[in-house]
Amino acid sequence: MKAQQKILLAACALAVLSACSTPPVVAPAPAPAPVKAAPAPAPAPVTKPVAVSLPAYLDPSSSIYKNRSVFFDFDKYNVKPEFSALVADHGKFLSANPNVSIKVEGNTDERGGAEYNLALGQKRAQAVITALKVQGVKDSQMEAISYGKEKATGSDDAARAQNRRADIVYPSK
Repeated sequence: MKAQQKILLAACALAVLSACSTPPVVAPAPAPAPVKAAPAPAPAPVTKPVAVSLPAYLDPSSSIYKNRSVFFDFDKYNVKPEFSALVADHGKFLSANPNVSIKVEGNTDERGGAEYNLALGQKRAQAVITALKVQGVKDSQMEAISYGKEKATGSDDAARAQNRRADIVYPSK
């Protein structure tokens, strides 16, 4: 029995030792520090749309932009009464805006000699400038140029009527 006693004693000792030994207390891992979210960027300030004011000569809805040609009868250079309102509109705008300068380009149809048509185109451009002066536009704001028949297109009556004109040309910017 001694062998049994030894086994029993060893089993008891083992039971006592295992009952007495407590598992080591493991401290719980510290909870991760709360991650502070990066501060949200401040919302962009609400901006009101800025109304961009275009000068009349650059505004496609303006009559100054839409109507820039004065048409003439064959071999004539007097401004017809039907174009008085157009010239008056441009004159009022230009006299109110002395920093804006224009060119008045005189044109003719293809009939006649080059020298004659250059002179006629110049007279047409000058006639429009004279009419603008009546509206208070300064000489320093205007320049007369003649293209004569250089820009003429077509040779039927409708095309010729379109070629006999003086164009009021504003700066592109």
